[in-house]
Amino acid sequence: MGRKKQRREINLLELVPCRIIEYDADEDVIVTLRAPRFKSDFMRKWLQPRLKRPFLKVTLDEIGSNVWMLCDGNRKIKDIAEIMQRRFGDKIEPCYERLGLFFQQLEHARFIAYSNLDECYAERAAETE
Repeated sequence: MGRKKQRREINLLELVPCRIIEYDADEDVIVTLRAPRFKSDFMRKWLQPRLKRPFLKVTLDEIGSNVWMLCDGNRKIKDIAEIMQRRFGDKIEPCYERLGLFFQQLEHARFIAYSNLDECYAERAAETE
C-alpha cells in the first residue's frame, strides 16, 4: 500500500506535530519561520554558508502563529483545535478544515514532523486486520 493511501486512512486529529525549523516570535506573538533555502544536504553544506541570507523567512498571521506555538511535540492536533476554538471562536471556523490544510502545508514544506506517525500507522494496521 502506498504512503499517500495510508496517510488518508490515518486520523489527522491523532497526530502530534513537532517543529523542526527555527523561528522567531515578536512581542505580539507573531512568528517568523526561518527555513533553509535548500533541501539537499549538499547544497546546505556548501552553498548556503556563502549566501548573504541563508534562510527564507515566512511570517505567519495571528492564527498561524498561535497554532505554531502550540506545536510543542506533546499536543495532538485535536487538542490544538480545541484550544484554538476557545481562543478565536467563530474567527477560526471551519476549524478542523483550516487546521488540516495548514498542517498539510507545514508538513509539505518540511517545517513540521509528526512524532507519533509510526504509532498511528501501526494502530490503523491493527484495526484493519
